[in-house]
Amino acid sequence: MWSFRLAKENKAQRKVGENTYFLPISLEISKKKTNFTAEKSVKRNSFMSEYHVPVMLSECLEGLQIRPDGVYVDVTFGGGGHSRAILEQLGPKGHLYSFDQDPDAEKNIHFGNGESPKNFTFVRSNFRYLKNWMRYYGVKQIDGLLADLGVSSHHLDDASRGFAFRLDAPLDMRMNTRAGVTAAELIANSSEEELARILTLYGELRQAKRMAAALVRARQQKTIATTGDLQQVLLPMIDPRAQKKELAQAFQALRIEVNHEMAALEEMLQGAVECLAPEGRLVVMTYHSLEDRIVKNVIRSGHADGKIEQDFYGRILAPLKAVNNKPIVASDQEQEENPRSRSAKLRVATKQA
Repeated sequence: MWSFRLAKENKAQRKVGENTYFLPISLEISKKKTNFTAEKSVKRNSFMSEYHVPVMLSECLEGLQIRPDGVYVDVTFGGGGHSRAILEQLGPKGHLYSFDQDPDAEKNIHFGNGESPKNFTFVRSNFRYLKNWMRYYGVKQIDGLLADLGVSSHHLDDASRGFAFRLDAPLDMRMNTRAGVTAAELIANSSEEELARILTLYGELRQAKRMAAALVRARQQKTIATTGDLQQVLLPMIDPRAQKKELAQAFQALRIEVNHEMAALEEMLQGAVECLAPEGRLVVMTYHSLEDRIVKNVIRSGHADGKIEQDFYGRILAPLKAVNNKPIVASDQEQEENPRSRSAKLRVATKQA
């Protein structure tokens, strides 16, 4: 098992990207003797399982092709499952940088006593600033990057966060509760046209315009402040036979807009392409078609919009090469044990020399 010891936090602030953040927490890691594998240790960690069970853990590690002395980045620390498994395969000369903007994720860094190598750094930031932070730490190239996108089981199960329609809670939906606009504020201040755009683009809802109009009418009567308030407005326009699906799509659309997820993903992927060393590995897990389309396009062409560039001889100019032609999906057993893995698609690419 891996345990973590918090090093002295630097209280200075630094401008990175568009926002000012405290310098990230730096951690030291001590390795205690264990007789079981990283995958089994993850499954046996009950606290982590309550927060989030890592999806396709062995497939992610295989995709990264970890070298003991390599430099790796986990841009979605979350419950720490993937990060711990990566650390199990790193030696003292290797290093792992793990990103997360959610304050709850920091609680999953377990502390211990004793001297340990400084081969792990937690970065309290949105992963869109990957390139900026690597420059700050003096990291010129990385050997692999892992991204497990979407929301964690913890987010969906925590009523106070407002991510799930099945739990009545304040309509927040922010990944970073320290800053940003809540979903309630987004609904209160967006125009009908903007709300329709969000629900159409990110929710792919056929009734998006009607839903947007209903939200504008409803907010004139009372503030739409909770997940229950939102459901009450949307349900009359949803076919009862598709109630769960369409409510999930509407909540997904608002969450994506609140957190600027698509723009952040595009920036992170472009930063990853620039930071990866030749033959470095990009491993990305997506949970819906919007994310997967962007990842697929970047791997295929180097651009989020899929624009193809060719040389004089008609050869495609792309910085990455797909390792698998089709995305990897979870095994039947994992899908049965962890229902969240059913929608997961894993894509692996290598940086061309």
